[in-house]
Amino acid sequence: MTEANLFYTLRQIITGHILPRCLHVIAEFGVADALDETPRTAAELASKIGANPEALHRILTLLAANGIFEAHGNQFSHSPASRLLRSDHPQSMRAFARMNGSEINWTAYGIMEYTLRTGLSARDQVVPEGVWEYFAAHPDKGQIFNQAMAARAQAVVAGVIANYDFSAFDRIADIGGGLGHLLRAVLATTPNAKGVLFDLPHPIEKAKEIPSERVTFQAGDFFKDNLPVCDAYMLMDILHDWTDDNASEILKAVRRAAPPHAKVLVIEAVIVDNPGPHWSKTQDVHMMMLTGGRQRSRQQHERLFASAGFSLVRVIDLETGSSIVEAVPV
Repeated sequence: MTEANLFYTLRQIITGHILPRCLHVIAEFGVADALDETPRTAAELASKIGANPEALHRILTLLAANGIFEAHGNQFSHSPASRLLRSDHPQSMRAFARMNGSEINWTAYGIMEYTLRTGLSARDQVVPEGVWEYFAAHPDKGQIFNQAMAARAQAVVAGVIANYDFSAFDRIADIGGGLGHLLRAVLATTPNAKGVLFDLPHPIEKAKEIPSERVTFQAGDFFKDNLPVCDAYMLMDILHDWTDDNASEILKAVRRAAPPHAKVLVIEAVIVDNPGPHWSKTQDVHMMMLTGGRQRSRQQHERLFASAGFSLVRVIDLETGSSIVEAVPV
């Protein structure tokens, strides 16, 4: 790589926060919702969302240059990417953008020096009461988080359904399953099975708003309360929120409830053993910053399962950046 190319690469990384920050703010203001099928000027859009017309024009110009919206003179229209920022899109990413642009996230990354110096999560400084406690105290923020997790999970859920056979299970638990998107999708393809959705009281109350004769809703804390007895236990993007000690305690709670024939399916990004870019490496730093947790390699998963009385069977790549890590009791 030439010196000029190195300069360009470093410049892109050094200023890389600008583009995503523009996207976060546009999602927060609901610009994609304000834009219909008719090209609009920034002034027209600004009047709908309460923004400064010139500032909006300049931000949209940058986003359009990167494929988010399209610029036509002084007017803007939707691109395929910007349509995903609409709240009414079936695969909407608006909530995911809003969550990543939230005050918690940006304040935490603003004090990344603290984490590098101490090895402790910046969360301790931003929300010392804890992320989940913060969301419980600020339900509007918690709702955005739940919507964001559901949006991010859509591709992963489709990958789980396409790559794993649930037909052998009569009773399936979704531990920390939020509003139950994964469990409902699995049950839709496994007509003879029933499910148990286990999570803290607030998300369980929200999940109950969509009742199901095949789903039992169980509120509780997996560090304190007994988990349901099931044939399979799904934990999607749960263990990566926690330190190894805490993650081991969660798996031990599963082990106490699990029958000898049960299977545990941990669904999250597994750090790959190669030097190139991978979503798991980005996610690992994010977990370090916001939760104090981590993404793990296959070997680290093996050790974690062993600490809780399980044996890792296989890792199934879902080709979405996530994998299914399957384990059984020993």
